[in-house]
Amino acid sequence: MRKRQFNITGLCVPEYDYMVDINGRVDKVKEMVDEGLYFTINRPRQYGKTTLISALTRRLSNEYICASISFEGLGDESFENAAAFCDALMNKIQTALSESPVVYESNYADSWMNADVNSFISLDKHITAMCGDKKVVLIIDEVDKTSDNRVFIHFIGLLRQKFLSRKNNQGSTFKSVILAGVHDIRNLKVKLANEGVYSPSERQAPLLNSPWNIAADFLVDMSFHPADIATMLYNYETDHSTGMDVYRVSETIYEYTGGYPFLVSKICQLLDKDKSLLQDWTPRGARNAVKLLIRQSNTVFGQNTLFDDISKNLENYPDLYSFIYDILILGKRKNYLNAVPTIQRAAMFGIISNNNGYAQVSNRIFEIVCSDYFIAKDDENRGHNQITGYHGDIILGGRFDMERCLIKFAEHFRQTFTEDSAPFIEEHGRMLFLTYLKPLINGNGFYHIESRLTDQRRMDLVVDFGPDQFVVELKLWYGESAHEKAYDQLAGYLKSKGMTIGYLLTYDFRKDKNRSPRARWIDWDGTRVFDVVL
Repeated sequence: MRKRQFNITGLCVPEYDYMVDINGRVDKVKEMVDEGLYFTINRPRQYGKTTLISALTRRLSNEYICASISFEGLGDESFENAAAFCDALMNKIQTALSESPVVYESNYADSWMNADVNSFISLDKHITAMCGDKKVVLIIDEVDKTSDNRVFIHFIGLLRQKFLSRKNNQGSTFKSVILAGVHDIRNLKVKLANEGVYSPSERQAPLLNSPWNIAADFLVDMSFHPADIATMLYNYETDHSTGMDVYRVSETIYEYTGGYPFLVSKICQLLDKDKSLLQDWTPRGARNAVKLLIRQSNTVFGQNTLFDDISKNLENYPDLYSFIYDILILGKRKNYLNAVPTIQRAAMFGIISNNNGYAQVSNRIFEIVCSDYFIAKDDENRGHNQITGYHGDIILGGRFDMERCLIKFAEHFRQTFTEDSAPFIEEHGRMLFLTYLKPLINGNGFYHIESRLTDQRRMDLVVDFGPDQFVVELKLWYGESAHEKAYDQLAGYLKSKGMTIGYLLTYDFRKDKNRSPRARWIDWDGTRVFDVVL
């Protein structure tokens, strides 16, 4: 029997792959089918949609006739006109039903299987006759492979019309229709209008009436929480007897991934297969797997498509770039409003999530990917006034000296910038330090930004390098009392992480000739803080 693996490509099945137990999620989706609902499983790339559909199809097959198809690989020619689309769709459905474990039996079966369906009118009639008194469920995966073609809009309009007619007892149609993809199908018509697919005369108010407005909200949480991750690791531990503390490792993996399914499986795959990690199934090993994942993503051969998509989306959508930059680098609070197109797009791509009504970057790994991208763009755009560090000054014996890092940064800062630079530093000071830090830790460490929903005046960096972890808080100077409050905040944060040593870097722009930079250690509320004021 084939040994099970951690799978990060396509469909996962429990016979061959280590999987999170998704039975509870399948139960919730089946309840929606039982109610006869039409809906979209609308989630980001590599979020487990195909795996959920496969498990759902197996579950439904005991009770329903399932036509589960995918638009992937269908070809652009299938969407050139109504005739090509209707013919391709019926062929897909025919193939799916012929392979279904439930035999499709109907007086109509022999005729419809070979029928000529070349228009939406004939498709309408064939769906009515095909479904009859049967409980047929239509499932279409990769549905947004057609997101730039209006013929698909006509199809979902037909589904809508037949759904409403069924409610009035006027004909038969599918018991339930499930569409799965990244894009929100309910907004697809407006998206196509904005891209010029529709003529000016068609871009009127009725266009805003989505043909998919009959769809129910899909509220099933598909992210993997620590208890979910533990179900997968328990299976692995049963097979391999590593001695891991399953729940602690699950908590650490969740801490960095936010439960994003691809990231969870990728970290587990690295721990299982990469020889450099030595099968270290501990929280430390999980952090090292994150470090390796980030390092691999920065090489030509290691770039994964998920990270590549994030970079492309930030590049292609300036509003998205500014929105994520404001949240992550400038620490601005942004309300999570579904009606805002930029927020819709960021959520659709999986870059942000909703935290009590505020937008936040959805996980620490995405924070690292986005901030690395911003640093690269900042280097590219400024091309001057760069502050660079020398590894030999800061990394000794394989250990990172954060005290010396801050001292050297302060020296370079004073040599590079003057008081006239104050407006620039107020806006870009955080980016300057990140730009200085990143090449020093590249390959041997990583950092993430703990700026979520905190006040805009501070940014907390957590830097992992080898076996060491450092907390660095960045602030602007707002007076002595505010500075003492920063000590309190940092001390509280250190204690929450079980640490006693932290670092505070403050930009001070007072026009005071008696003011001088300082770098000192202070003891504060049971912690030690290295305090640097520029």
